[in-house]
Amino acid sequence: MLFKQYKAIFLRELASLYDEKEIESFFYLTLEHFHHKKRIDLALNPEMEMDASQLSQWESVLADLKKYKPIQYILGNTEFYGLPFVVNEQVLIPRPETEELVALILTNNSNPVSPDMLTILDIGTGSGCIPISLKKNLPNAAVFAIDVSKEALATAQKNAALNKVEVNFMLQNILDTQDLGQQFDIIVSNPPYVRHLEKNEINPNVLDYEPHLALFVEDDDALLFYRKIAELARINLKPGGQLYFEINQYLGNETVEFLQSLGFSEVKLLKDIYGNDRMVFCLLPSAFYS
Repeated sequence: MLFKQYKAIFLRELASLYDEKEIESFFYLTLEHFHHKKRIDLALNPEMEMDASQLSQWESVLADLKKYKPIQYILGNTEFYGLPFVVNEQVLIPRPETEELVALILTNNSNPVSPDMLTILDIGTGSGCIPISLKKNLPNAAVFAIDVSKEALATAQKNAALNKVEVNFMLQNILDTQDLGQQFDIIVSNPPYVRHLEKNEINPNVLDYEPHLALFVEDDDALLFYRKIAELARINLKPGGQLYFEINQYLGNETVEFLQSLGFSEVKLLKDIYGNDRMVFCLLPSAFYS
């Protein structure tokens, strides 16, 4: 069968489930994954054919997409901040909003005040996308990452090796942690923040496949992880140290208020590319140690 013929089938079969641009994206991601060909290659060679074995692979992808399985899990990989990442159902799929969080940290640390090596901790690392991207762009930094899931850490370690960076991964339940054991210049976290009451806003591809451990928090204690991490940051950030969070868009003001109540300074609430409150940045003032 010609690829252009199968593309028409692919578009038709998924038309009731996804919009056309998204289906085209799925098609070309699969084309590149299985055949190392891009859109331009198919345009230049419209008579390109697939054999029976290749057709079987495509049919499997199509069947999974009809069940709303994310294309990243189907293919087993994605891109984040220009880097390749292995993903599976043990880790969240990295999102553009989190790329913005990485970009914010890199912008704020493009010219470190201290000549010493930066120490960075990511809490709830999942695929490792945050610490790996930071280490790739801040090669002299000492980067650490924590997760409660052994399976997630195994995936993160594969991603560190894939991107040829050294990150110190630790299996740890942050809610049971009283002290992180050392001081950091930067602590960053994208913890669980979706309340159960917001499930009706979640697409099936996320709700049915992505790990709920990394997504959801109880309705009556939505800032549980933020409070715990902020309390640890008061102990384990260096004077003037930086704390970064990705947050629930509906809880921006509440997050800012409790950080201010804990004594953090210069607390800033920032929007993502979609105009939603998505990031909080603050400092631990040197006066906190006096």
